[in-house]
Formats: sequence, C-alpha cells, structure tokens
Amino acid sequence: MKTAVVTGAARGIGLATTKQFLDQGWRVVMIDRDAPELEKAATPLKDVDSVICDVSQPGQVDQMAAYLAESCASIDALVNNAGVADFGPLAETDFSRWRTVMETNLDGVFLMSQALRDKLCTAKGAIVNIASISGLRASTLRVAYGTSKAAVKHLTQQQAVELGEYGVRANCVCPGPVATKLAMAVHSPQIIAAYHDAIPLNRYGTEDEIAAVITFLCSDKASYVTGQIIAADGGFEATGIGLPALR
Repeated sequence: MKTAVVTGAARGIGLATTKQFLDQGWRVVMIDRDAPELEKAATPLKDVDSVICDVSQPGQVDQMAAYLAESCASIDALVNNAGVADFGPLAETDFSRWRTVMETNLDGVFLMSQALRDKLCTAKGAIVNIASISGLRASTLRVAYGTSKAAVKHLTQQQAVELGEYGVRANCVCPGPVATKLAMAVHSPQIIAAYHDAIPLNRYGTEDEIAAVITFLCSDKASYVTGQIIAADGGFEATGIGLPALR
C-alpha cells in the first residue's frame, strides 16, 4: 500500500485530498498543527495516521520525520498543503505579519520536502505543492500571501530539476477561488458576484475538484509530468487583468 503525507489535512483541501487518496487505496499520514480538528477529522477514517506538527517549526518537522522514518515502509507522495491566509494592505503589512505568512506558506514547504527527501527518493515518489492563483497574478491586499505562493511555484520547479534524476516528480497546483466554509463565510455577496463574473466557468471551485488534480499528479497516470504549474481555477488566470464587462 502506498503512503501519502498530507499537510494541513484537518480541513478543506487537505481533508478532501486525504479522503480521495483513501478511496484510491492509499494510506495517508495526516499532518496538522490544530490538534482538536485533526483528531476530529481523522477519527472516522481508516488507514490514516495523524501527526500533530507545525510545519513552520524545524524542530517539530524533524521529530515528525523521525517518527515517519520508523512508522512508514515508504513515503510515495508528499502534499504540501498547509498554509495561512492573511490579507491586508501593503502599508499595514509589517515584518512580523510578513514572516507569519512566509514561515508556513514557504518555509513549511521547504522544511517538509527536505525532511522527507530521502524517503521520497527511495520510493521515486511525488511532491505536490499547493500555491494559489494569487501566486500567478498580482492582486491588492496580498503582498505577503501572493509573494509566498509565487515563491512556492518556483521552489517546485527547483525541486523538479534537482530531484528528477532520482525519479521524484514535483508539481504545483494553484487553486482559484474555492467554496470552502471559510471563504463562503467571509466573502460578501458583492465579492462572490465579482468572482463569478471574472471566472469563465462562472462559479467557485470545490475542494474535491482541487483534490482530484492533486491525487492525479501523485498517481502513476502522471508518471511523465513534473515541474508543472497547474492552475485549477475555472479559467480565472486566462482572463488576465481585463475587465469582465469588456468580454
């Protein structure tokens, strides 16, 4: 049985990805720093191992990796999904706020990938890093978030170039607006309408739709796909910065 490690697995895209891996016959190690939510998510699932870990903290990542070295016969896929969203004007983004975003969204991807690199090389496994449409196109209020996700995109390509000789594939998924519970709670009707108008498919994506792309990239069906940046965004990136009213 293949094993996937999924960070940010307690909710949202991470949990949807976990469930799809399980449906496809994988074992999943669920990583999250929110202990109560992780326990709640993992308890009803079979073939999972839940590990409390803050991916932004090198010491915790090292402890997690040591545990997995003993408990996992192989690590066949790593999904770096854990992230924080902090949106605010550039003028209000001080260094502390910047670092809070970077240490999870970028440092966490680097730390996890480095910690599990040897296991992934042995298995000729796959890395899928979750960035964002905000890393592909600039937007207001996202100076830290967007920059962190753009860096994840480039880190993915660095990994693909250097790890390819070991048979490890690295790809990046950039979700567009996704109808998570959090998004639906904080997006006003005006924001929802504006997104619908700007997205060619005229709707938000679902967590399961993003998870399907992630699990495909980890599967043997994507055995010749590496170094790719894939926007799962309903065509949002393709619209560029043109006004929807002029389409």
